Amino acid sequence: MKLVVDTNVLMTYFWKNSETRKIIILNDEIELIAPEFALEEINKHKEEIIKKSKISEEEFKVSRIDLAISVKFFSVDYYKDFLKKTIEFSPDPKDIDFFALALKTNSSLWTNDAKLKKQDKVKIISTEELIKIIN
Repeated sequence: MKLVVDTNVLMTYFWKNSETRKIIILNDEIELIAPEFALEEINKHKEEIIKKSKISEEEFKVSRIDLAISVKFFSVDYYKDFLKKTIEFSPDPKDIDFFALALKTNSSLWTNDAKLKKQDKVKIISTEELIKIIN
């Protein structure tokens, strides 16, 4: 199963016992992809992530590397042809890249943002739903 994973889900990877971490590390049946800018967002919120997850800067660096190995990140050039279409239906303009990548790759979107279900072009899967699917 191929899933586009949103930045907020990726950020929970840094919590040591998070379900996201378990899914990403332990499940090799799921191919995870994301827009490249999601990594930039993680870097931008580094201090907040370190504080909330109660990890050191070194642990953040190691986890970020692990995350970059586990998730394939795509530049906007890869999915840019789908951006205009996603502007028309995305419930949140900040999520158009995730929808565009999902359309380009014919994938579902892993997000816990319930408002993103207010469209019918891309299937939305929450962490809770994903756990049920893979168990």
